[in-house]
Amino acid sequence: MNILSILTGKKKTFFSKEDEERMVQAIRFAEMQTSGEIKLFVESHCSFLNPIDRAKELFAELNMTATKDRNAVLLYFAMKDRQMAIWGDEGIHQKLGQAFWNNKVATILEDFKKENFTEGICKMIADVGDALKTNFPYTSEDKNELEDNIVFGK
Repeated sequence: MNILSILTGKKKTFFSKEDEERMVQAIRFAEMQTSGEIKLFVESHCSFLNPIDRAKELFAELNMTATKDRNAVLLYFAMKDRQMAIWGDEGIHQKLGQAFWNNKVATILEDFKKENFTEGICKMIADVGDALKTNFPYTSEDKNELEDNIVFGK
């Protein structure tokens, strides 16, 4: 954190405002087609050795198990540590299985190697959204159960 950030209380940003808006729009578009929920959490460093453990902790802290169909998905990124994890609630995980999540991580890592962070995250949101749409299609009774904002940690 630089001195300006300390004085103003602002956290370091990893994305431009345009990139942030693009990712939020990707979440909104994906969720328009499903009852599922997608949350993006970004921080500098992972406080756990395994980012999956951190994603699991954040999933609980963000109360993501409260969705009606247990079909929320957390996309977790520790940017400076270059770590990431995906945590899907039991409803969606049972339908997709571990191979789906492993494939999504491998796919996004290819974009990240090219430093195409926003593009990779938006593709992942779209892919997760497609899987949610297939398994939990949108109905007229569905409501947005979680905010579509990006959550930024330390």
